[in-house]
Amino acid sequence: MFTRMKLAIVMPVFNEAKLVERALDRIVACPAPKSADGNALERMIVIVDDGSTDGTAEIVKRLGERARAGVEIRAELSSPNKGKGAAVRHGIDLAIDAEADIVLIHDADLEYDPADHGPMLAPILDGRADAVIGSRFLGQTHRVLYFWHSLANRAITTLSNIFTNLNLSDIECCLKAFTRDVALAIELKEDRFGVEPEIIAQLAGMTIEDESGGTKAERKLRIFEVPVTYSGRTYSEGKKIRWQDGIEAVAVIVKRNLFN
Repeated sequence: MFTRMKLAIVMPVFNEAKLVERALDRIVACPAPKSADGNALERMIVIVDDGSTDGTAEIVKRLGERARAGVEIRAELSSPNKGKGAAVRHGIDLAIDAEADIVLIHDADLEYDPADHGPMLAPILDGRADAVIGSRFLGQTHRVLYFWHSLANRAITTLSNIFTNLNLSDIECCLKAFTRDVALAIELKEDRFGVEPEIIAQLAGMTIEDESGGTKAERKLRIFEVPVTYSGRTYSEGKKIRWQDGIEAVAVIVKRNLFN
């Protein structure tokens, strides 16, 4: 019997009562990415509410009560608020338990477009990549916003690249995907926004067992970067990142690359 590959879309949520259902509906409305043999992936959405106080938790609970257009939806409520990293970590665990073949992290704030899931996953689905990082700075459409944010992101990404010896352009991009083997091996500890550079540090230092020509051997991950569209929010529209999170990102880069 043919079994389709399963994609788990992990969606961490905090105080997004106005947007979370629209974000989910946008994912469901997009055609499922196709594997190399042309078959659409089986999709499930894992929504993890991280102690919301604006009514988001009630919406998430309702969303998890039934599938939409054949897409399985699993809703998890976590309280009190611990941070994005804690929600992502819990979502990955749930994706593994659900026997997902691929895990993709997608925020619930409409800044990222699920139409990019196909191009994001293509290097994994055709066997070239173990992990894929989205980039808002490689030529795709993006909303013009804060200069100082882009400068800080460039500095943080450069610092990360110095430690990891990768040549990424946007480590803070919130679209990241990896195979089940990587999901099983990754060990995230950061509870807040530091999870973004922590994921990169983990991927850069990770090896997995590979079988080629009948011989098993450890190898470094094959990491790809794919351009994605970006419709960023202003602070009045609900953007949550603060300057303190930039300082935390620097600390996480040093800590997780030197002492992980």
